[in-house]
Amino acid sequence: MSRRCELTGKGVQTGNLVSHSNRKTRTRFLPNLVNVTLASDALARSVRLRISAAALRSVEHRGGLDAFLMKAREEELSQGARVLKREIEKKQAAATA
Repeated sequence: MSRRCELTGKGVQTGNLVSHSNRKTRTRFLPNLVNVTLASDALARSVRLRISAAALRSVEHRGGLDAFLMKAREEELSQGARVLKREIEKKQAAATA
C-alpha cells in the first residue's frame, strides 16, 4: 500500500534533519494518513478511503465526499477516486434527467 492520499495525492517528501552543529541527515517526511469511511449521498453507500488528515478537513469543509470529488481535478485523484467520481457524475446526471 503506497503512502499517498487517495484524494489529494499528497505523498512522501524527503529532506534533511539539521542538527545544532549543522550536520545534515537525510530523512523521509510521511503524510498523516488515516483510514476513514465516508458516506456518499449520491451513491447512497459508504466508501472506505485512505486519506490525509488535511484532506479529511477539506472534505468536511466542502460539504461532503460528493462535493469534494465534483470540485477536484481528475489528475490529482487516485484511480479508485476517479472511478468513484464517474459513478457520482452518472448518478447525478440520471437524477437531473
